[in-house]
Amino acid sequence: MHFSAECPARPVNPAPASPRTPADAFDALYGYAAPALVRQAYLLTGRPGLARESVERAFHRAWERWPDVAVDRDPAGWVRAATHEHALSPWHRLRPGHREEPRVADDDPALRLALLALPPSYRRTLLLFDGLRLGLAETAAETEASTPAAGHRLLHAREAVAARIPEAADPERLQARLAALLTAPDAKGAEALPPPVTVREGGERRVRLWVRGTVTLTTVIAAATLFTLATAPTRYEPPVSPGQAVAGVPALGGGQQQLSARDRQLRERLGREAVTGPPRLVPDAR
Repeated sequence: MHFSAECPARPVNPAPASPRTPADAFDALYGYAAPALVRQAYLLTGRPGLARESVERAFHRAWERWPDVAVDRDPAGWVRAATHEHALSPWHRLRPGHREEPRVADDDPALRLALLALPPSYRRTLLLFDGLRLGLAETAAETEASTPAAGHRLLHAREAVAARIPEAADPERLQARLAALLTAPDAKGAEALPPPVTVREGGERRVRLWVRGTVTLTTVIAAATLFTLATAPTRYEPPVSPGQAVAGVPALGGGQQQLSARDRQLRERLGREAVTGPPRLVPDAR
């Protein structure tokens, strides 16, 4: 890895030999960009474990979308953006067991603490513009902000750092110190990166898990739909209106009616008589 004379902190893409397979191209990009990305993610988060995880996840995504990433005008920039987004994701605070406290390395701890005190968007903007020496338009595009918004973030970030470190008020001095942190060969976490073949296998394993989960979820939804279609009523049955009292006669309830003594006598009498034709009215002589 080498740097241009005008932008000492921004890496220049080398011109390696043409790779023979997509895996060779991926491995070359990983070997070139991964160590620098770990330093950047560590500077953004102060967490070595999260920095390594961010780089691995970014390369997992790159391998999943390799046909598109391989023809991108800046594959290293594509992976860099994915690394920064994962490192600064606000969802990390909700993950169980993710309670790693920020650690400040021995090299320029004052600047590291000043960066960690900034809001994530300011921190990322300062890293891209003053650390990696991207243009303002490129910085705005990568942070998904307008150019004026990126400029305001940069100015506020510089002011906040200068308030904590007066000698960093000069942009050139600040850029030199950031470049020193980003090019330090002993950054925490860079030496613990897995080999590229492990990253590729991890990305393929994630894809298989996603496919299996999608198939399982689709099967469950289809089964629930079929069950609903089989058990759902085929016609509308209006509910029975509640009874109302008419002319003093109580309304019938929903359960079995209680017979009075007179009703029971009438039922017994009707049960003893033979029903062979229309009933005859016979006067009662009693």
